[in-house]
Amino acid sequence: MCRTCPLGTRQASEDTVRAQRRMRQRPCQVHRRWPRLAGMTHLHLFGGNALYPGMQPWAVNYGGHQFGHWAGQLGDGRAISLGEAIGTDGGRYELQLKGAGPTPYSRGADGRAVLRSSIREFLCSEAMHHLDVPTTRALSLVGTGDAVVRDMFYDGHPQREPGAIVCRVAPSFIRFGNFELPSARGDIAPLKQWVDFTIARDFPALVGAGEALYANWFAQVCERTAVMVAHWMRVGFVHGVMNTDNMSILGLTIDYGPYGWVDDYDPDWTPNTTDAQGRRYRFGTQPQVAYWNLGRLAQALAPLFADQALLQHGLDRFRDTYLACDRHDTAAKLGLAECRDEDLQLIDALRALMRESEMDMTLTFRGLIDLSPEHPDPAQLREAFYDEDKRLADAPQLQQWLQRYAARLQQDPLSPDARRARMRLANPRYVLRNYLAQQAIDRAEQGDPSGVQELLEVMRRPYDDQPGRDAFAARRPEWARDRAGCSMLSCSS
Repeated sequence: MCRTCPLGTRQASEDTVRAQRRMRQRPCQVHRRWPRLAGMTHLHLFGGNALYPGMQPWAVNYGGHQFGHWAGQLGDGRAISLGEAIGTDGGRYELQLKGAGPTPYSRGADGRAVLRSSIREFLCSEAMHHLDVPTTRALSLVGTGDAVVRDMFYDGHPQREPGAIVCRVAPSFIRFGNFELPSARGDIAPLKQWVDFTIARDFPALVGAGEALYANWFAQVCERTAVMVAHWMRVGFVHGVMNTDNMSILGLTIDYGPYGWVDDYDPDWTPNTTDAQGRRYRFGTQPQVAYWNLGRLAQALAPLFADQALLQHGLDRFRDTYLACDRHDTAAKLGLAECRDEDLQLIDALRALMRESEMDMTLTFRGLIDLSPEHPDPAQLREAFYDEDKRLADAPQLQQWLQRYAARLQQDPLSPDARRARMRLANPRYVLRNYLAQQAIDRAEQGDPSGVQELLEVMRRPYDDQPGRDAFAARRPEWARDRAGCSMLSCSS
């Protein structure tokens, strides 16, 4: 259950992990194959009140580029890793508490987390997993009974909020920033040790030595990152804070803060109030930001390479992988056997129409599943519109696009059943819209966690039609358009 602390880490104080609290919510095991801690009271462990025998908790320091600027040393300000466990599936899992108290890298902060942000991380981690998006997982959510003071929108109005702890799980929580920090300091020997450690533990299939090995590893990181971001774009997910310290070396979605799902299609939308002016991390630029972040990682690794052109090969791998994923997802979302060049133009035309007509991204693609190629009817997409006047005004343009799409379907070799089956696996019916999460949070803050559990159950089957749960698939209600927590969020957590 325990392991040697990796280079560049410090052990967290055991007193921090053992801080006494009152538990209000029972932790929820989300995957039956996850590690079993025999003889341990899960509640006390995941609530930060006890350690399994042999556990030696640690925290990690790292650096990062935040909103395009080097921020220096950051680190696990409130994340405490308990140890590693081998699951019954043979996988290795690192257990990490978020919000259990200060670490050596808290930089004067309290190391706590509030219930609202913890619920959002808990739900989104699981929602993304079941959407087939690479992600860290959430094993438990525990209310602490403590009050945590936060200024939600950094406007001088701090409030006391209920505290909580999430136990998140991943094979590794190593980030781009773990390599950026020693490189920025000119500490090349520790940088090399970090790379060697990461390859040996997390990329054991890689063989070779020296620059060739490092180049292959970096190319894999680039490839995994491309796959992850392509999935984000497929389901309409906006991370909100794509700083390099929030980028997993394994290509996993990590650090769920002011994220969101695109409702009415807008590639310029960001859910993060901190990014409202510059919109650096808006939906449509996520692939470019990921590439930029990989460039910062390449820059950090450059001292290990005599031939830095090898790093460019990795960056080229990102581009090629992302474009291949985009073509694959275009075919899947439209129900085509393959993606032709003209199909990219077809889906771009649909996106332009969705943006102009204020159509819901999720409902639009889901609505296309049952479209008849012989009789394409715009009424099939009526529920996707947020503005009835725009629906009526743009009906001719929609009809024109549907006829173009129907003609393409009639040329495609897939049978109607095969087409619909493929589309159902690419276009979710249920996504974790911010207003749904906020409704569950509101209930939980009043002492009723059942909304969290119900929403979790819905998000475990995002591609299935679930009788009696149509409300969870509805477009964002008008009351949620401008409400805090439903439209825009801050990094406060």
